[in-house]
Amino acid sequence: MAEARKNNWAMVVAVTDAAGDLVYFEKMDGVMTGSVAVAQGKACSAAIFKRPTKVWQDIVAGGGDGLRILTLQGAVAIEGGLPLIVDGKIVGAIGLSGGSAPSERAMREGGSGCLRSVLCAGRSGEWEAGGFQRGILRL
Repeated sequence: MAEARKNNWAMVVAVTDAAGDLVYFEKMDGVMTGSVAVAQGKACSAAIFKRPTKVWQDIVAGGGDGLRILTLQGAVAIEGGLPLIVDGKIVGAIGLSGGSAPSERAMREGGSGCLRSVLCAGRSGEWEAGGFQRGILRL
């Protein structure tokens, strides 16, 4: 949230386990109430479908048969949800809401060190640089 505070962005962050259940949540003052459910939905969607929510957004944007995605229970077709991967396994996901797609991207990138330190505590694995740019955070 340091990145959001630095840039005066009102944001919400939600982190889930691999089953999509909430394990961490933080909401800044002044954020839209609707952003709470959106951040949680993005994180849950990324966890249970094992893919960034931007994948769904891009499919829906293509129209046609891709619009069927909108009928999948739990699928959120808005960029901002990313799976968290450790040793090749999804261990959870993060969802952000409250800002524009670029500000949410900056938040994910700015928060990578914090997530790494929490999720990799005591691990010998290497942090894969640039994981956020590919849409999946690999630890």
